[in-house]
Amino acid sequence: MSAFILSQILIGISICFGLMSFQFKHRKQILFCLFCCSVLIGSHFLLLEQYTAAGLMVISAIRTIVSMYITSNKVMLIFLLLGTAVTFFTYSGLLSILSYIAASLSTIASFRKDDKHLRQIMMFATSFWLLNNYLASSPAAVLMEILFLSGNFFGYYRHYLKPKKFKNQ
Repeated sequence: MSAFILSQILIGISICFGLMSFQFKHRKQILFCLFCCSVLIGSHFLLLEQYTAAGLMVISAIRTIVSMYITSNKVMLIFLLLGTAVTFFTYSGLLSILSYIAASLSTIASFRKDDKHLRQIMMFATSFWLLNNYLASSPAAVLMEILFLSGNFFGYYRHYLKPKKFKNQ
């Protein structure tokens, strides 16, 4: 099996975790699913030799676990600086910049104290990952980001925009 096919299979598994993530209400559940996604997506990028994105996903997996328990802006800053260092040492052009922006937004989102702001920022981060994956020629990853963006929006709608029905009606 080629590295490309294996990378696409890993994305398929990641899609399952991603679609589940934004259907949960509690941020720890959302973040645990995103941890699983980060590990799988990082492996995908490694197979595609996208080293900046792969490194940022390793940091993302660790960050996601930490942010389940700590929402300190100082800790967030440490992860942003780690992402900057990885990008500096693995820089290879536009894809490095796009993945850095996406990972930085994801870092900021992960350290938000409530799921509403986490969801809002993640929608922007997902848009940058979508563009990155398109330019990296990974069709399964493009599909994944479209599904993640749709799933996040649907969860946001369901939890925050959908009109509440009265219980006694």
